[in-house]
Amino acid sequence: MLDALTPEVRAALIECRDIITKGSKSFSLAAKLFDPQIRDAAVFLYGWCRYCDDQVDDASKAGDRDELEARLTALKEKTISAFSFEPQQEPVFIALQYIVHRYGIPSHYALELIEGMAMDVRGKRYQTLKEFTLYCYRVAGTVGLMMSHVMGLRDECALKHAADLGIAMQLTNIARDITEDAAVGRIYLPLTWLDEAKINHDQISALENRDKLAMLTLRLLNEADRYYRSGDAGLWHLSFRSACAVSAARHVYSEIGSLLVKRGARAWDQRTYVTGARKIWVVLRGVLHLIRSLPARLFQPWSPGPLRTIWRYSNVQ
Repeated sequence: MLDALTPEVRAALIECRDIITKGSKSFSLAAKLFDPQIRDAAVFLYGWCRYCDDQVDDASKAGDRDELEARLTALKEKTISAFSFEPQQEPVFIALQYIVHRYGIPSHYALELIEGMAMDVRGKRYQTLKEFTLYCYRVAGTVGLMMSHVMGLRDECALKHAADLGIAMQLTNIARDITEDAAVGRIYLPLTWLDEAKINHDQISALENRDKLAMLTLRLLNEADRYYRSGDAGLWHLSFRSACAVSAARHVYSEIGSLLVKRGARAWDQRTYVTGARKIWVVLRGVLHLIRSLPARLFQPWSPGPLRTIWRYSNVQ
């Protein structure tokens, strides 16, 4: 794909590749399983998402509410501009503009994501699971929807599965970072859950609450599993190679949840990662999970691809 790009888009791709390499080794590894065009589009999308997230996080650390609101407004305006044909100056918005026009991505997905970031900026807390799930949809389900368009999906059922997978991954992220988020005043767990567990909303990280927190995390991860199952059902709508890449990422994230459950009350003594040989095995497990669909897939329009793709995985760098 690189040779066919304009110099500006090529430079944006190189910068976004650097962003993903530094920002998410797990996503970078799973993305290698996509075919080159989809992989590059995923890198473009990741670069924009990460840039937006970093802009908000940097301002949050400074604690300047006016600066936060200004950055949100700027992100929204630049994003709207990228969905038009106005020339873009910043690499991540050049990248965004390229993929939204190439793949017909609706603008409201990106704007919903920024609205999810605004919920963080404004210190929104969630009384119920329904309210909390809306937040997860905005900051992660929308990413699944945008990637679905990149992978050629337009079917409403397929899009729902993609959004659900994004929600599942976000629930897992939140479970991993509960105490870290609470330390900066971000409370994501439904307040009704905290009340039922008799945990003071502003004392989530207290050591005396760790056993209760472990139980709430198990409840949260059970919700994530429900969304993961929906996401798994959506893999059928993808080509074999894209399904393997998505399945690999899904299994890395769900493995984080498994590690949290295994560690129980000690889950937040240190940040939970899937690293080294374990990560490679988990990615392989995600690919193997798709192998059983091969016989049925051979009768699908993309049938020449699966067996050839299996061989190519051995050569993925």
